[in-house]
Amino acid sequence: MVTQWEAEQRSRAQERLESSPLVTLICLISNIRRTTHTAWNPPTPDFGTAGVEKMQVCLMVILPLLWPLINAQVPHWGPCPEPVTQPAFNFKLFMGRWFEIAKLPAQFEKGRCIETNFTLQFDGTARVLSSEILKGELRTIEGTAVVEDKKNPAKLGISFSYVLPYTPYWIISTDYVNSALVYSCTDVLRLFHVDFAWILGRSRSLPDSTINHGKEVFTKNNIDVSRMVASRQQGCDKLP
Repeated sequence: MVTQWEAEQRSRAQERLESSPLVTLICLISNIRRTTHTAWNPPTPDFGTAGVEKMQVCLMVILPLLWPLINAQVPHWGPCPEPVTQPAFNFKLFMGRWFEIAKLPAQFEKGRCIETNFTLQFDGTARVLSSEILKGELRTIEGTAVVEDKKNPAKLGISFSYVLPYTPYWIISTDYVNSALVYSCTDVLRLFHVDFAWILGRSRSLPDSTINHGKEVFTKNNIDVSRMVASRQQGCDKLP
């Protein structure tokens, strides 16, 4: 069932799609929209019956370019939600070892015993070391975490490559010693967004009440966690 909020986001997304400069540009390049115009008077998209057909063709051109981003996740209409993050977030207290307890399914996380260790660096960033067991092998990846918004230090960014930009890694809630709720979201032209959400723990398990409360917090922030699944943290004491 589509909620009123989702319906509103879908309607807004359609409006943005109809006025998207990128869509208009691609249509022009593809010779789909043949409209005379000057440099100071660009054409206004026509979205009558014929316009819809043209837009469908435009989307056929655009979607293959966007598919690698949305393939791993279920996209949602509209821009990313703006959840309330942890007030007075303390980056230093967040350092240390966190285990993945529950998550929205992610293409890049296929193993078990997933954990992340944050280590504060002299320059104020944090070294991020994530690991998982996949096909009987311990696999690790190293990256860097930074506070991207000094006015809102709970809005971290993480990158696992020198050539890629930082990905949002927002701390929605944490008590630093037991659990944390983390959210990441990327939108495409503010038309739709793909997101990730995690419930983390300082130990490999959390009480059901803590997990359920975490899901409630996500939901109150317009984050759909209906597909959230438990992470596999069994048998991790026998690491390969």
